[in-house]
Amino acid sequence: MQIKKSYKFALKTTFLITLLLTLILSVFLSIFYELKWYPLLAFALLCYITSFFVIQYRVQNFIYKRVKKIYDDLKLLESTSFKKERITTDMATLTQEIDKYARDKKIEIETLKVREEYRKEFLGNVSHELKTPLFTVQGYLETLIDGAANDKKIRDKYLDRANKGVERLIYIVKDLDMITSLEVGNLSMELEHFDIVALIESVFDLFEMKAHKKRISLTFDIDYTAPILVKADKEKIQQVLTNLIVNSIKYGREKGTTEVSIENLIKNKVIVRITDNGEGIEKRNIPRLFERFYRVDKSGSRKEGGSGLGLAIVKHIIEAHDEKIYIESEFGVGSEFSFTLEKAK
Repeated sequence: MQIKKSYKFALKTTFLITLLLTLILSVFLSIFYELKWYPLLAFALLCYITSFFVIQYRVQNFIYKRVKKIYDDLKLLESTSFKKERITTDMATLTQEIDKYARDKKIEIETLKVREEYRKEFLGNVSHELKTPLFTVQGYLETLIDGAANDKKIRDKYLDRANKGVERLIYIVKDLDMITSLEVGNLSMELEHFDIVALIESVFDLFEMKAHKKRISLTFDIDYTAPILVKADKEKIQQVLTNLIVNSIKYGREKGTTEVSIENLIKNKVIVRITDNGEGIEKRNIPRLFERFYRVDKSGSRKEGGSGLGLAIVKHIIEAHDEKIYIESEFGVGSEFSFTLEKAK
């Protein structure tokens, strides 16, 4: 059975006090009186017992009051960190608790700083993305109001451009609405069984003209003669494929290739890979690639259009299916995005 540290302190201190007083008394008796061992032993015993209780009480009371004040002060700072537990006077235990509290607070402060930086960057990006089409629309409308509307040719041209600016605004707002719903978990998932090969072919057909403009080939790695059935939300997986394939075309090189493969991963999983031989991504950019509005090439990517939310939406859709998304890329060589899906039983 371990002895409390406060008792150890009291026992040692009492022993020293008793030893010192007994020695002084024995010297005094030997000089002025006759030295007798029985009274001296009785004095030592009485002194030891009395000193122990006095010292223990005083030390316990002294430390307890100050330790309690520390606990009370910490409770004011964070009521959830220190629950209603027995207050210890053990300095080592108290030190450990204060160290833990300090570490937790440091982590919390660092997290808040990161979030604050992310918030500032996010607001700046949102402002930029919305500002560009808004100013475009405003400029064309003001020109029309100032008299250009009288010229039918200019009027039709400017109205068409203003309409494209509004469409871009709607596109950004819709993507923001979707990613917000995905992040808070409010977007419902309608799971069904479908052929992933047929879905990829339909996405290829949608963007065949876009790829043809850059002379990029959209192809499978092999001929998939049999259907591969998966269980997922078909509409949202189509959006995932759309965003990834559009990105591969957007950042692909002239006369390049976007290749899709479907492989068995484990017994009940397949992995879909979208590989291109485009410009690739530098390693320093990869960890932030799925952040909202994060762009590797700030200027060039805006010329290509898009909301800047595509990859963030892809990540959230895949994670909403409880699946994983991966990226491998080598700058100047190309990129591969891959994600898992559950097989249909």
